[in-house]
This record gives sequence, C-alpha cells and structure tokens, in this order.
Amino acid sequence: MRPAFSVLFLTTLIGAAQGLLIALVVGQLFLVVGTGQQTVPGGFYALGAFIALVLLALGLLASFFHLANPARAWRAASQWRTSWLSREVIALPAVMGMAVLYGGLHWLGLDMPLLHFANGKSLDLTMAVGFITIAACVALFICTGMIYACVKFIREWASVWTVINYTLMGLASGFTLAAAYAASWASVLTGLFAVFALILTIAALAGRVYSLWRNARLRPLTTLKGAIGAPHQHIRQVSQGFGGGSFNTKEFFHGVSPEKVRALVFFFLVAAFLAPMVLLALGAGVMLWLAFVVQYVGLLAERWVFFAHGNHVQNLYYQRKA
Repeated sequence: MRPAFSVLFLTTLIGAAQGLLIALVVGQLFLVVGTGQQTVPGGFYALGAFIALVLLALGLLASFFHLANPARAWRAASQWRTSWLSREVIALPAVMGMAVLYGGLHWLGLDMPLLHFANGKSLDLTMAVGFITIAACVALFICTGMIYACVKFIREWASVWTVINYTLMGLASGFTLAAAYAASWASVLTGLFAVFALILTIAALAGRVYSLWRNARLRPLTTLKGAIGAPHQHIRQVSQGFGGGSFNTKEFFHGVSPEKVRALVFFFLVAAFLAPMVLLALGAGVMLWLAFVVQYVGLLAERWVFFAHGNHVQNLYYQRKA
C-alpha cells in the first residue's frame, strides 16, 4: 500500500498523546499509593495534559489532509455500529475531552476526596477522572489498530499484533515524553517514567520484530493464474497491465525498491527502539528529550514501513513484472 503521510502523523501523534496521558495518571497513582499524598503540584498534570491535547489536536488536523472532502468529515462517525474508523472518530474527541477535564481539575485544584479506604488512602476526583481517561485511551488504541487489523485481505495487517504493536509503541513514546517532561520539572516521577518507557520500548521492539518475522513467512493465497483466470500452469508477466499510470498503480503500491524498504526497516529498528533504549538508560534530562525526538522519527519510519508492507492482492496484476 502507498503510505499517506497524514495518517503517519495522525497515528504517531495521537499514540504519543495517549501514552503521555496514561503516564500522568500512572504517576499520580504511584504517588498516592506510595506516599498517601500528592507531592507533585497540580500544574504539572495540567500542563502535561495540555501537551497531550496539543498532540491530539495536531493528529486530528493531520487526518483532514487524508480526506477527499473534509467538509463531510462529520459523516465519518455515522457508521459506528460496523466501522472501526467511525469508532475512532468518536473515541478521539472523547480522549481530547478527558484530557481537558483531567488537566482542568488539576489546574483548578479540584481534588476533593470521593472515597476513603480503611488503610487511610482515598480516591479523589482527579484520580477517578484519570481512570476514565485511561479507559478512553485504551479504547482509542484498540479502534486505531482495528482499522487495519480488520482488513482481512491484507494479511500483513490482519493480526492481533497490529493492535498490540500500535498500543505498545504509543505507550513507549508517551512514557518517553513523560520522562523528558518530568525531568524538566525536576520531578520525582522522572525515574518512574524512564523505567516504564524503557520496559515498554523493549516490549514494543519484541512485538514489532515478531510482526516482521511473521510477515516475512506469509505466502500469497492467490497467484497470477487466479488473478487473470487463465488455465495455464506457467504464466510469466511482462507488463504492468496498463500503458500508463492509474489509481490502482498509484494508491495500492508504494513505488519504492525492496532495498530501500529493507533499509528503512533497519533504520526504524535502531531509531525507534535501540537508540531510545540507550538514551533512556543514561537518564539525563537532555538525553530524555533526545530519546523522545529520535524515537518519534523512528516511529514515523516504522509507520511508513507498516503501510508499505501491506500487500494488496490487486498488485499481482498491476504492479509485479517479470
């Protein structure tokens, strides 16, 4: 498939935003459970939620460049009963709304307790909203991944690993951003976020490598013989099927040589996973910001390869040549 850069930015930006929001809630829960009190100012969570909101908004803006008629974008939500894309269109604004609510409550200091437990701990309003925010982020991760995982005829995508990898990579980039952000505040949460980011990056690397291995072992279920309906056993294609370009030849194939695709695979494995792991292990503030930037660039390359590896069956006739 031909990767659309608007979708590359959409999926990577909202993934990092979701990971950042989840990291903020996890950090708050860690402090409440560990110390029994909030030792980080509300402004820390409010600004973090605002950064996540900006990333979500940028991702939403990028998605409009992928629409043939942006004026009708609102209709994308109308098929929510059957379409994962419609569900994503609903889930994304919901996550944005939860980011505003979570950050706003912290900014206003509205952290009144809702429940008290026997051990002296309590559940306050911001924490309760944080749990709902996590649920909304998880739902958005599932919707985004299932848009591609449900496309059965593109076997490279039609796997539960598409959802798992989207989630793991989004969480990894979000926690890496959270670690860099916490370091700029000299927050006690910096180490926690960095450790989680490292673990999630390792997990994301394992999941993505497995997907590459799985896709490399796939064998086409159809052949050129079936594509043209010919009864002959030995068929050799010598032309593309068109004298010139067409929608089929432009939209369903990336047009890049296999050597360049393999080079991009190597690049994203280093940039999205291996290099950030080293930078996260170093743990310094500047290194953490560098880790996020390098990882984000690597994830853009990873997302390009993800779409490029999607092999549409029509390419048997329109793209492959002898």
